[in-house]
Amino acid sequence: MNVLVINGSPRAKGNSDILCDEFIRGAEEAGHQVEKISLREKKIFPCKACYACFRTGSCVQKDDMAEILRKAEKADVLLLASPTYFLTMSGQMKVMIDRLLPKWQGLGGKEAYVIVTGHDGKNGLRRNAEDLAGILENLGDPVRQVIWGEHVWQKGEVIGTRAMEEAYLAGKGIGK
Repeated sequence: MNVLVINGSPRAKGNSDILCDEFIRGAEEAGHQVEKISLREKKIFPCKACYACFRTGSCVQKDDMAEILRKAEKADVLLLASPTYFLTMSGQMKVMIDRLLPKWQGLGGKEAYVIVTGHDGKNGLRRNAEDLAGILENLGDPVRQVIWGEHVWQKGEVIGTRAMEEAYLAGKGIGK
């Protein structure tokens, strides 16, 4: 299967990144083709709410979002990962999600996963997880699993936690 991992963390080699890599390791070992997009490396402008995309099927803005949309349409599996900031997703993830508008009807029917990280326990991460899962489900992508990288703050704190194994096994279990 073709797997697209979208990491919304602004931090390279942070806890969200580490969990994405574990998911990818499991998916690749199971024989899947995987691509990871790190939003921190992409130039994505906020939605202008001009709704030109309703008429044309594409956004008038010229940035990296068109490439992300093409890859998301072709993927069989989507994973959205984000650290939790003020109870919800990162700004990078929110801007990308708002820009799904031109192709939202073509993004359904995929297997979906969510990774959330943050210093709180599940109660503090819950809104972020629910928001990301809700968005995927509204696109028509049932979420198979949420991976909770809880009680992590500093880079690398997620290493050795239960979330590492869960991410790996989720990737390994794609399509089963």
